Amino acid sequence: MIEQMTLRDLGVIAHATLPMGPGFTAITGETGAGKTMVVTGLGLLLGARADSGVVRAGAAQAAVEGVWLVPESGAVADRVADAGGEVEPIGDGRAELYLGRTVTAEGRSRASVGGRAAPAGVLADLAEQLVVVHGQSDQLRLRSGGAQRDALDRFGAAEIGPVLEQYRQAYAAQRELAAQIAEITGNAEARAAEAEQLRAALAEIEQVDPQPGEDVELAQRAERLSNVEELREAAAIAHDALSGGGDVPDVGLLVAEARRALERVVRADTVLAAHAAILDDISYRVADLATELSAYLADLDDAGPHELAAVEERRAAVTSIVRAHGSLEAALELARSGAFRLAELDDDGERIARLRGDERDAAAVLDAAAERLTAARRAAAERLATAVTEELHALALPDARVVVAVEEGGASASGRDEVTILLAPHPGAEPRPVAKSASGGELSRVMLAIEVVIAGTGGVPTFVFDEVDAGIGGAAAIEVGRRLARLAETSQVIVVTHLAQVAAFASNHLSVVKAGDGSVTASSVRALTGADREAEMARLLSGLADSTTALDHARELLSLGHSGLIG
Repeated sequence: MIEQMTLRDLGVIAHATLPMGPGFTAITGETGAGKTMVVTGLGLLLGARADSGVVRAGAAQAAVEGVWLVPESGAVADRVADAGGEVEPIGDGRAELYLGRTVTAEGRSRASVGGRAAPAGVLADLAEQLVVVHGQSDQLRLRSGGAQRDALDRFGAAEIGPVLEQYRQAYAAQRELAAQIAEITGNAEARAAEAEQLRAALAEIEQVDPQPGEDVELAQRAERLSNVEELREAAAIAHDALSGGGDVPDVGLLVAEARRALERVVRADTVLAAHAAILDDISYRVADLATELSAYLADLDDAGPHELAAVEERRAAVTSIVRAHGSLEAALELARSGAFRLAELDDDGERIARLRGDERDAAAVLDAAAERLTAARRAAAERLATAVTEELHALALPDARVVVAVEEGGASASGRDEVTILLAPHPGAEPRPVAKSASGGELSRVMLAIEVVIAGTGGVPTFVFDEVDAGIGGAAAIEVGRRLARLAETSQVIVVTHLAQVAAFASNHLSVVKAGDGSVTASSVRALTGADREAEMARLLSGLADSTTALDHARELLSLGHSGLIG
């Protein structure tokens, strides 16, 4: 339930606070005063698309804030927590939820949920559990078969919901199998070509049998063998310098001589002992290095032109693999995984046979689920038709009869049923689809009757109606007001209306008052009681707030509304 809503710079409304509360709230006002902006603001709080056109002329941004009374725990609180926000407990298992939305003059939008910034999509998620909004456009939607089917599913949710979920799962499974078959059969040539290319690539990789990192290793070996003479000369000079070969002094002997010279005098000065130890270590290192260089030279002697040719040949083969696949790692990965893909492609014939068998089984499951869904809808349709017919009798259509027809149609994710709501407005008339035959006033009453009936089975706490009483008046309008009051016994009902006959049944009457400053129109909202409410009712009846006749009629309507609420 929404407790309060505040609007700033929204349309013609400069600033207004609307106290809502439980029961039936009627919102009235002169044409152009901004009544519809109340519904627009509520829509923004519920995740509707933001439009810079709603920002009041000259203002930087429009802002809407709402305080909702929600259960302290449950689906709403969980969704708020998921978005990073919080509900504020107030006792008795209830909590307050703060929602906000701003729209700049440039069209940028921001939302807040439970004190934290959140995507507008979170508001839309919450809307499904907080409120049902009906405007005149919803009467147009009621003309569509999909909307009529949705109304039936809402009414019979307890029985239809589980069966519908089973059908949707079966439908998705059958569609997935059909898509796989279509993908395989529709791309048979492409898959055959892929198999041949993959087979050739795997054969080439298998023939070369490259090893991880081999391309880098071969490049290094080729570089070494291409410069073998320079390497041999450098290593020989270094070896001779260390081991005393040729005319080069023996570094090892020189180091040993230096070590012995220091060892002869270390007794006189122990500082030299450390230096002698270092020279001893150098002597060992020189000897080891000379040995390693000797082995290196022996290895170079074994390397000849034939080895370089073999390395280059191997390198060319590996390089061909790298060019074909982008990298050696990609080629090795293809060698690991390609066999599985090739087996899958080669198995297309048998796989199609298996998939078609699975699809036949899935189709049988889907047919059974569709039959159960149709049966559940037809059972609910009878109950819905009876209940809506009774409501229409109370809405000044005493002879009307509603039929909810469930017939076989095309398959979709929502089932194979076409649901049509038919109306016979008087005895002897053949029931005809409301989409084609119902007048605006009749359609309004059918929609209201459906909502009143569904409200008894659903858990949505708030209903908002935006001038759904358009096109009706007189006794019918009085009965609309009475049914809205009945709906308000179990749910919060907010109605934007231009009919005094409807507003008379409200327990909370708000008036949107227009004022002009010469250039910009501003509106404010005030709660009406006593004489002020009588004057507004008189204005709605006659256009004159001080007409004696209209005031008498207004008091009569208010008395009727009060007796209707308590009777």
